[in-house]
Amino acid sequence: MQISIVEILKAILFGIVEGVTEWLPVSSTGHMILLEEFVKLNVFNDNQEFWDLFLVVIQLGAILAVVILFWKTIWPFKKVKTRSGKTKIIFRQSILILWLKVLVACIPAAVVGILFDDWIDEHFYNPIVVSIMLILVGVLFIIIETVNKNKVPRVDRLRDLTFKDAFLIGLFQLIAAIFPGTSRSGATILGGLMIGVSRAVASKFTFILAIPVMFGASLLKIVKYGFRFSGYELIILGVGMLVAFLVSMVIISFLMNYIRKHDFKVFGVYRIILGALVLLYFLVMKAPVY
Repeated sequence: MQISIVEILKAILFGIVEGVTEWLPVSSTGHMILLEEFVKLNVFNDNQEFWDLFLVVIQLGAILAVVILFWKTIWPFKKVKTRSGKTKIIFRQSILILWLKVLVACIPAAVVGILFDDWIDEHFYNPIVVSIMLILVGVLFIIIETVNKNKVPRVDRLRDLTFKDAFLIGLFQLIAAIFPGTSRSGATILGGLMIGVSRAVASKFTFILAIPVMFGASLLKIVKYGFRFSGYELIILGVGMLVAFLVSMVIISFLMNYIRKHDFKVFGVYRIILGALVLLYFLVMKAPVY
């Protein structure tokens, strides 16, 4: 198939949407479903399986942004200078403990994803479920932020997050893994807020948690697809991933600065409006005519 500039531009658009919506708690799935209704990548016309792969693997670009931005937080080795002026590498045990907490948080979604990935896609990956979860989680964001308005967070530093906290946040991530439209970042941040974790810590842990989760999900999709990529498909994937990476760098930095002075209510309102629009579109505009 001849490479089309128009299709490349479409891949760029999908990369932008992925980079923005993957990290803001607004559901990348909901936005991708809407975008795909109006913007069709021709490379997918005869290959629905590759489209499903694209939606997941494009996230690898977004993951790379997290790795770069939080490198000092997630890398356990650090160079330090001794009194004699020599440089030595030390191992930070606190980072190992952080990764163990991430592992604990990954267990619920990993088990369910491996066992029921195809079944979940078949039964829940549809506009109605996405719409309902967009609205429901949006309402919860508004309620939780209102309840927590004058409360002092129990956990205000990443290192103070306990293994129990991590597991509970992982259970909320499981909800996102089962019900598209929940938003993985939205569910884990919401879960953190509900158990007394500050916005900054909940967001940072969510971003770090995304590294193994999204990498594992992408690897699982690639293995199922069988590495049968055409040159055209690789170009589309590469463009989408690169754009998602660049946009993610900006969005993650923006969100970490934004939550220092603001809460998540605005995202809750946005989710409710988007969910209502998606529901209206697919129930009315896409309803069969008899």
